[in-house]
Amino acid sequence: MESFDTYQTPLSSRYASKEMAHLFSAENRFHTWRKLWLNLAVAEKQLGLSIPDEAIEQMKANLHLDAEQFDIAAKEEKKRRHDVMAHVHTFGQVAPAAAGIIHLGATSCYVTDNADLIFIREALTMLFKKLAVVIDRFSVFAAQYRDLPTLGFTHFQPAQLTTVGKRTTLWLQELLWDLRNIKRARDDLGFRGVKGTTGTQASFLTLFDGDHDKVEKLDSLVTSLSGFSYAYPVTSQTYSRKIDIDVLAPLAGLGATAHKLATDLRLLANLKEVEEPFESTQIGSSAMAYKRNPMRSERICSLSRHLMVLQQNALMTSSVQWFERTLDDSANRRITLPEAFLTADIVLTTLQNVSEGLVVYPKVIARRISQELPFMATENIIMAMVKAGGDRQEAHEKIRVLSHEAAHQVKSEGLENDLIDRVRRDPYFDPITSQLDELLDPRSFIGRAPEQVDKFLKEWVTPALDSEELRASVQAGGKAELNV
Repeated sequence: MESFDTYQTPLSSRYASKEMAHLFSAENRFHTWRKLWLNLAVAEKQLGLSIPDEAIEQMKANLHLDAEQFDIAAKEEKKRRHDVMAHVHTFGQVAPAAAGIIHLGATSCYVTDNADLIFIREALTMLFKKLAVVIDRFSVFAAQYRDLPTLGFTHFQPAQLTTVGKRTTLWLQELLWDLRNIKRARDDLGFRGVKGTTGTQASFLTLFDGDHDKVEKLDSLVTSLSGFSYAYPVTSQTYSRKIDIDVLAPLAGLGATAHKLATDLRLLANLKEVEEPFESTQIGSSAMAYKRNPMRSERICSLSRHLMVLQQNALMTSSVQWFERTLDDSANRRITLPEAFLTADIVLTTLQNVSEGLVVYPKVIARRISQELPFMATENIIMAMVKAGGDRQEAHEKIRVLSHEAAHQVKSEGLENDLIDRVRRDPYFDPITSQLDELLDPRSFIGRAPEQVDKFLKEWVTPALDSEELRASVQAGGKAELNV
């Protein structure tokens, strides 16, 4: 096992939740190693190996490391250049009755890989619950603005109207897929178990005098004691690094969703239609005092890009594991795995903070609609003229000419869109003048958007969050506060 004596929590842990930062801390890592050694000893004793009760009791009493033991482990590692063996010796000093049986029959990956799988499963659970809270907050926002008309954009050009709530459901749908994918990855996760140096369990077969049944029972028992329902049926020295690909895929997908959502909010902030929270004492720019930069959304985009590329690292690592293993995965994974979960944790905290303080400006939205709606209403005006007895082609030509005149006013003169005033002044349209206000009602252009929001929230969002695990998380979610 490669020596990597820092095992430091990445810088991003400063901004992640305390729970996620602790999960990937050195304190928790080495505590977990000791629990795994205890589980191995308990199982070996249960299956007939001569391990004294005192050894088990001393191990149970010393699962947590104090400052002195951390110092001893650091000195041991510097001397031995092997992190696992440094901690075997350190554990043996506080559990002397167990010193001779700690790590019995195991290889380093027994603790390192199994611990990683424990951390990954717990981290996925944390993200799963946290994402549910984000989905809940955005669903409240979607319901609140289910029927507020807003200008739609395709190619970031004005398009048919939608509603603020309907646009939010587009974000929510992708977040629901991320929720599904994170749960799938967590529920599919197995345990490396007790497999030996190259995965053949040869050392354990020797310990149990060639009893294959006991070796299989040992693997099953340690897996159960460690809280997993199954172990991977075959491994090499390590669990397959392809598992890391499967784990980081839903995190990368979450990064893509968060980046798209935050980008939309940044564009909306530029349009002054919707803004992220902005505190009364917050400074947007050191030079331009008037600015309200969408720094939270920008942070989400920045971190999400990092999150998305980390899976590529796992792909590359998996592809170069020669035969039963090489060691070029170790230092890489000690950075990549914690960093991915810590980054996802920060992204979700920031997303929740944004979702709980979004500010909508209906008058700005209405003004932008009024600038574009006259052009969109031309088809309705033509249809109304036909119903009033007019000729469709003649009406089309009339409205075409007036539209181009109004567009010239807007684009070349910088004036307001006066198409409807031009229609009102043209005697040709006298038969429908009284209908113009109704024809220009923005709510007549949003189709089934409000009903789509209602149905989506009822049939998709509510069921997705309707589990005991997630209901409790949503209820206990509280407000998301940013550290900086």
